[in-house]
Amino acid sequence: MGGLAIDGGRPVRDVSQKPWPAWPIFGEPEKSNLLEVFESGHWFYGKKVKEFEEKFATFQGANFGVSCTNGTAALEMALYACGIKAGDEVIIPPYSFIATASAVLRMNGVPIFADINLETCNLDPEDTERKITERTRAIIPVHVGGLPADMDAFKLIAQKYRLKLIEDACHSWGSQWKGKGTGALGDCGAFSFQMSKNITSGEGGILLTEQEEIADIARSFSNCGRSKTGQWYQHVLAGTNLRLTELQAAILLGQLSRLKEQTEHREKTARILDEALKNVPGIETIPSDERVTRRSYHLYIFRFIGEDWKISRDRFVELLNAEGIPASAGYPPLYRNPLFQEKSLTAVCSLSCPRYGRTINYTNVFCSQAEKASWQTVWLPHWLLLAPVEEMADVVEAIRKIRAFF
Repeated sequence: MGGLAIDGGRPVRDVSQKPWPAWPIFGEPEKSNLLEVFESGHWFYGKKVKEFEEKFATFQGANFGVSCTNGTAALEMALYACGIKAGDEVIIPPYSFIATASAVLRMNGVPIFADINLETCNLDPEDTERKITERTRAIIPVHVGGLPADMDAFKLIAQKYRLKLIEDACHSWGSQWKGKGTGALGDCGAFSFQMSKNITSGEGGILLTEQEEIADIARSFSNCGRSKTGQWYQHVLAGTNLRLTELQAAILLGQLSRLKEQTEHREKTARILDEALKNVPGIETIPSDERVTRRSYHLYIFRFIGEDWKISRDRFVELLNAEGIPASAGYPPLYRNPLFQEKSLTAVCSLSCPRYGRTINYTNVFCSQAEKASWQTVWLPHWLLLAPVEEMADVVEAIRKIRAFF
């Protein structure tokens, strides 16, 4: 086996000689679509945008798709279209990207953190229900790493308390819950096409919904407040410009053409890792759920129980990278960001607005399961899962090699 690579030993995988798949993957579909747009002379919000919106919505099983500049904008559109107003509370998980929280703030809502289920890293329905107050107006489950949250439970909660259910689906292109695509399970869902995502145009986003009213409001909000029946210089609400370009749509159509095949391959390689790692002491994989009928695997996530190894998760990640396995740590809890820890947050409109009528101190927030996840989770990127199935043996070998030294 030799010594650890970090100490000068030979790495399990020499990535200079045996690189992992490059990302993004692109080819003739993107090139031909882009050339078509270039030669058309029409680069602005036209037929390619419409085609992509329709095809992506159909792929996820939604009635309507409204594209935009990025996933953050898609979340803001979703909140606006669902009627979130100043002082409205929106329950979110602390284990997510900052946009899940900042979108609520920018729409003048109040983020309320509910804990996660440590086994899945997704928002916990039971703690969510405990956090509901008379000010609660919406819940945003995040499908972390591409694993759908428990949408059966969240639908019941939303119906019981008459809340809007907005999916942060920015990790879950292609994921399905009981055969239905994410983004089409709640009132609406937001997706991102940023550079690291499983389908990308560098930046970009989309809102999906089954409800025409939400789609119409989102379209107006993203298109300078225009309505679908009004004149070009007639504006019906205080919208903004979040329009996707024809060039981005051309790339996304090419990306979408191989998304199903890539998703199925990631599922296959992830199953190999699950099986190989399930008996490694101190490694806890994310359990499967029979209600998840397709899983996008933006990330392959497992928990590293450092007490079993006598080293920290961060040291383990460092050792794993030295062995040629690209790994990173997971999210810190959102409420630990300076945004929520510094007193300047009280100047944010939604928190100082008389309509809210109460004070909130995020320095007192503590979600025990999210805290554990923040120092236990290890992420492997989705493009690693696109390697041939036999190459997953390198991941397993690297973990077992490190284990042998600790």
